[in-house]
Amino acid sequence: MPRYALRVEYDGQPFSGWQRQADHPSVQGAIEAALARLEPDVPSIAAAGRTDAGVHATGQVAQCDMARDWDPFRLSEALNYHLKPAPVAITACAPVPEDWHARFSATGRQYLFRIITRRAPLVHEAGKVWQVKQPLDAAAMQEAARHLIGRHDFTSFRATQCQAASPVKTLDRLDVEALPREDGGQEIRLHVAARSFLHNQVRSFAGTLERVGAGAWQPERVAEALAARDRAACGPVAPPEGLYLTRVTYPEDPFATQPGP
Repeated sequence: MPRYALRVEYDGQPFSGWQRQADHPSVQGAIEAALARLEPDVPSIAAAGRTDAGVHATGQVAQCDMARDWDPFRLSEALNYHLKPAPVAITACAPVPEDWHARFSATGRQYLFRIITRRAPLVHEAGKVWQVKQPLDAAAMQEAARHLIGRHDFTSFRATQCQAASPVKTLDRLDVEALPREDGGQEIRLHVAARSFLHNQVRSFAGTLERVGAGAWQPERVAEALAARDRAACGPVAPPEGLYLTRVTYPEDPFATQPGP
């Protein structure tokens, strides 16, 4: 069966997460329903990462196996037609070898976490960012973030229900970017990259760094929390609406030669 890689963008607000569930809407379920309109017996699809309820994506990658050969552009166009009105879009589609896997062939994942600081309620960005009412010190957050870079036991920064075999991961990037806003607030963006992540790891980073930015924690306390290897030592877990899966990397980019829809 011909296999295709799909680059997927979605608003996570109306979904219970990526993974298909019997009684709740999911991104996987929406895409599989669209595929079923094209071919009735399409097997289950797989994704590079199972994002939680409320988490967004601009660069999720999934795979699907089709019964017949499709022109990639026509497949993406047909899927986008049948995905409406769900807030999900296929932004690229490419044929891949039958042994290629969206999850297991991936060599890296990149996330963005967005925080907006202002007191007035958000209108246009509600549900798309974490709103914090007090100003944040981005320089202090960056100083704290440096303690997390590299290979560590991240037990303090993973969910208790995390099913990963080991808490040891290598964090390649955790950059803090501060952008001024015309409304007088600021947007803090956390750019995070690693080969793979633990459950709630990025949201745990965001919640902990927010405590540093607010002045409740000194930057050195992040190093102490990491060394404790104890979930209780971590700061609060940030809400899901600020998190975006922005890119998945592979030894060879499957979309490099494919025009986007």
